[in-house]
Amino acid sequence: METFLAQLRSETAKNQLRLVKEFAEKGELGLEALMQWYLERGSAKPTPVDGTLHQCLVAANTPKTQEFVQTHLANGVVELRSQANIDYTPLVTLLAEQKYEEGDRLTLAKLCELAGDAAMKRGWLYFTEVEQFPIEDLQTLDQLWHIYSEGKFGYSIQRDLWLSSGKNWEKLWPLIGWKQGNNWTRYPKEFIWDLSAPKGHLPLSNQLRGVRVISSLLTHPAWQS
Repeated sequence: METFLAQLRSETAKNQLRLVKEFAEKGELGLEALMQWYLERGSAKPTPVDGTLHQCLVAANTPKTQEFVQTHLANGVVELRSQANIDYTPLVTLLAEQKYEEGDRLTLAKLCELAGDAAMKRGWLYFTEVEQFPIEDLQTLDQLWHIYSEGKFGYSIQRDLWLSSGKNWEKLWPLIGWKQGNNWTRYPKEFIWDLSAPKGHLPLSNQLRGVRVISSLLTHPAWQS
């Protein structure tokens, strides 16, 4: 196990991500090394490596990994800050299980919860509601998607791609897989609910209502702080 730990400690983040997945497939010894390494990391700022490690332990589903997850990862690896006192642990559970479609639906529900009773009843958002979202909550949701997707998903990723496209929505849609040619990707069957999806594919916003909601999300002050 010490050999495994030495490898994890010395590698770059990219290689650590690969090693975490490799060690998870090596059986009990590999899983033990991952659990020990997680404890060693302590209060270090979470990265996609930590999210992948959590996912691997959940997927292993052995008595030891179950106990470890319940003891050390009950709330995941991201600090669940919420100015609105919203509980994001159900989203952690879904993303740790790599249930991205269910996680996407729950994310919209949490955004509606942030917006208030009217949004919860209608099930979608006005852009003016998005503008009032607390910075902490949007950052928490973004970090959850980022950490539990090997760094592929999240609003900040979508924002980076939008900015690199010159803020051109028509260039962004095909880049993130929301449009093919002149055709919008159909929900839910044509979207990709795993890590084979294009970068920035998730979480979704209802682009069929226009760009104002996603524009409010990607220009929110949360990404300036």
